[in-house]
Amino acid sequence: MKVNTNISYDFNRSIERLDEILDSSENFDEVSEIPNSDRLTYRNGFYLNCYSIFIDIRDSSELPEKYLRKTLAKIYRSFISEIVAIYQSYSNCKEINIVGDCVWGVFNAKQKEDVLAVFSAGYSSNSLVNALNYKLCKKGIKPIRIGIGISKGRALMIKAGFNGSSINDVIWMGDVVNQASKMCSKANKEVSSTMVISKNVYDDLSGYDNGEQEYQSFFTKKITDTYYHGDIIRIEMNKWLNDKKISSPCSL
Repeated sequence: MKVNTNISYDFNRSIERLDEILDSSENFDEVSEIPNSDRLTYRNGFYLNCYSIFIDIRDSSELPEKYLRKTLAKIYRSFISEIVAIYQSYSNCKEINIVGDCVWGVFNAKQKEDVLAVFSAGYSSNSLVNALNYKLCKKGIKPIRIGIGISKGRALMIKAGFNGSSINDVIWMGDVVNQASKMCSKANKEVSSTMVISKNVYDDLSGYDNGEQEYQSFFTKKITDTYYHGDIIRIEMNKWLNDKKISSPCSL
């Protein structure tokens, strides 16, 4: 975010602000769904249940060695642009954040069927990257690999920043965000699958299917693991890709 600089720093005022924050009376309310962030102040917060999804590019530290900088810039822009587009197409996605090459979001978990939105966002993103890789291939550019992690849990939503300025952000505290990030880090790394989900996300998928096969059947786990992994795609997006591969094959 853009900042105003060259503002004189006052240490005494800083000490006063620390006391104001540490001595303040906080009001953290229990809510059933993710509220609008406009309701946040520097003195309140909200406890809630939510889903968190993390999607990032694998081995990103090695990418500058594989691609020209302008090529890598195009890859990042393409990837981030369309992952955000997918996330925001779901009404129960309430927060989207971009950190480097990672795009993560927070979805409502008010009722069991809310799992369908965050799960759909995950497998749609998987198909989107497959389509992106096809287009990269047509340009003679090596494909990228991604990891997708989804978790469900309890979080505390607060606002943090410099009071009186426009420099602030929503902070999500709790295991749910950390766990989704850890699930993401396992995908296409510790396991060969692109998507890794926590057990409670897997449990919420019980009873739901794509019209032919139950979603749970796409996932597997080791006996000692507490998470499930699999590769799931969006049918109509995959059909577009298969048609393109038939009409105009490409391989690197």
